[in-house]
Amino acid sequence: MASLKDLRLRIASVKATQKITKAMQLVAAAKLRKAQLAAEAARPYAERMEKVLYGLSSTLKSSPGAPRLLAGTGASKVHLLIVCTAERGLCGGFNNSIVRIARERAFALSSEGKDVKILCVGKKGNDALRRNFASWIVGLVELRGVKQIGYVNADEVGKRVLAMFEAGEFDIATLFYARFKSVISQIPTATQIIPVEVPADAAVKSDGAAYEYEPDETAILSDLLPRNISVQIFRAMLENAASEQGARMSAMDNATRNAGDMIRKLTLTYNKTRQAQITKELIEIVSGAEAL
Repeated sequence: MASLKDLRLRIASVKATQKITKAMQLVAAAKLRKAQLAAEAARPYAERMEKVLYGLSSTLKSSPGAPRLLAGTGASKVHLLIVCTAERGLCGGFNNSIVRIARERAFALSSEGKDVKILCVGKKGNDALRRNFASWIVGLVELRGVKQIGYVNADEVGKRVLAMFEAGEFDIATLFYARFKSVISQIPTATQIIPVEVPADAAVKSDGAAYEYEPDETAILSDLLPRNISVQIFRAMLENAASEQGARMSAMDNATRNAGDMIRKLTLTYNKTRQAQITKELIEIVSGAEAL
């Protein structure tokens, strides 16, 4: 059985940890609102751009002069997985959920005989994937020093991906991130961004309206398609930022509660041990007095 001193030290240690987890919960709660508003504000723009692309590309994808970002390279041998995670931990299963679907996709593609390359945006994803796919990781984009994610950060990643595509380093690119739903719910998501996936009901998704474009569709797509890569990456980063803070807030709340439970149990054990020691000393005193 632990001594009274050991129990006191352990209670003090758990209380100090509880103060840290409570502070981290409050900080995450303060950051969550701003990150949530940014993610929700980015959704309409990204979704509207998708609708415009669907409307422009539904008739051009199969044409001979279609842009490569729309029609693809004509092959599906090499796949690039862009895995967006956080730079820090202590946010529950947020990072693991994204890494898990990326790992499953990598294994599935490898079993089909495809070549897989991984571009990690965020240190935690790189650390987790390096255990199984160290030789497949072609780059790491760290954002630890960035206090607030901006479009310029996503544009740098987008330009890097476009440069790799133009150099013929991959055929298909898929973006992995967590879509923010609520504080306790973040949905791991995989979206193919190169070539653009045009659904069968593209006409419906593009509002079903007929538009006349000036300049023509090909010229517009040549500008929109590269921009769409950065927009979708920016959207993923903002969704991740909100999801990370929501997951951290929930995880630190659970940790604070667990620390409170542990403190109560240790305090009860301490009191029982102390009472037993006092009782033992009283018995020894009484026994000694009777012996005299």
